[in-house]
Amino acid sequence: MRRLVATPGAWLVWGAVVFFFVILAGLVGSVLISSFGERWFDTWLPQEWTTRWYGTAWKEFALLDVLVVTVETAVLVVGISVLVGVPAAYALARSTFPGRRLLYLLFLLPILMPPMTYGIPLATVLYKYDLAGHLSGVVLANLVPSIPFVILTMTPFIEQVDPAIERAARMCGARTWQVFARILAPLLVPGILAASILVLVRTVGMFELTFLTAGPDSQTLVVALYYSMSAAGIRAQQSVDAMAVIYTTMMLILLVTALRFVNPTQLVARVKEEPE
Repeated sequence: MRRLVATPGAWLVWGAVVFFFVILAGLVGSVLISSFGERWFDTWLPQEWTTRWYGTAWKEFALLDVLVVTVETAVLVVGISVLVGVPAAYALARSTFPGRRLLYLLFLLPILMPPMTYGIPLATVLYKYDLAGHLSGVVLANLVPSIPFVILTMTPFIEQVDPAIERAARMCGARTWQVFARILAPLLVPGILAASILVLVRTVGMFELTFLTAGPDSQTLVVALYYSMSAAGIRAQQSVDAMAVIYTTMMLILLVTALRFVNPTQLVARVKEEPE
């Protein structure tokens, strides 16, 4: 049998990967243990364990109101992004015109660029028109990367649907809205579900745009977590860690749900060669 001998470069890469995951596990583990620790001085593990820090965080940081705002923001962003993005993706998938690839590139920019690069000018405009500082400003800011994300996600799904099916339906007397509602919509359910879940994950985890446009009553969980660590006053570190564990648990649940319904290989937008 041939022996597989790893090259020094492969060992270096695997060593870096293992080191990264060890550090990550140590950071997450320390926060998790701290959220249950009652007394912890100069020892590897707390001397006493408790769950009261979660109740303290729930009351001290008004997590019920924060979670309600987070859910409202996520639902509005997902709903508007799907309503706007799916028809736009259909138009792009079924149309051929000069500059199509350039348009795809423009849709990629809000996704690939750091949100802070366009978040500050966007927040300035929203504050000028008295939209920032409210839930509406948070939703509008999060729509900027979410709608292009839905378009780029849905385009491959729509391209997989044979246009002959639509032509046959029209020949049988179906109108455009009937073709979309009765023919395309059932076929696009997996893609719409995939785009919705991924936009939900992005919205709940989006810090920069939400931080720049949120007010005291429109903070999502990730922004409230930041303020809990940086706000003035004396508070127990364990309660902040408990809040961080709640946020991490929510994100893990969303990611696991997304991976159950979404095949990552389907999310690669296929940009065809188009004449400019």
